Amino acid sequence: MPKTTKGGKPKQGELPSTLQRSDAKAQRTFAKAHDSAAEQYGSEERAHRVAYSAVKHGFEKVGDHWEPKEQKGPSDELAEGGGPRSSGRSAEGVDANASKKHLLDVARRLDVRGRSTMSKSELVEAIKKENRRVRGR
Repeated sequence: MPKTTKGGKPKQGELPSTLQRSDAKAQRTFAKAHDSAAEQYGSEERAHRVAYSAVKHGFEKVGDHWEPKEQKGPSDELAEGGGPRSSGRSAEGVDANASKKHLLDVARRLDVRGRSTMSKSELVEAIKKENRRVRGR
């Protein structure tokens, strides 16, 4: 199912809920990448993965929405590998390649307890957990 209108704008009802709460650029990125991949590969599942990959390149998930990253690029081991046979772990939208200072700031905004004593990898896991919790509400 196409995610964009004939005019190229994202169809709000077709976007995942976290993207519906995100800015217009994140919505356009997802919708256009999805439609292009669906046309190229003919697979809804693959188009969805490609679209999220495109979003993760320029945005990071913070709570229940996506925010622009300070620096574009892969956000985790899986994205760094590229291609359909990539290996590595997904950080579920958390920018695992960001600085510890940035991760601490995100954890503070999400009110993650114990963040000041966490390592970088522990911060990534705690933010992932909080993002899942917020999304589940």
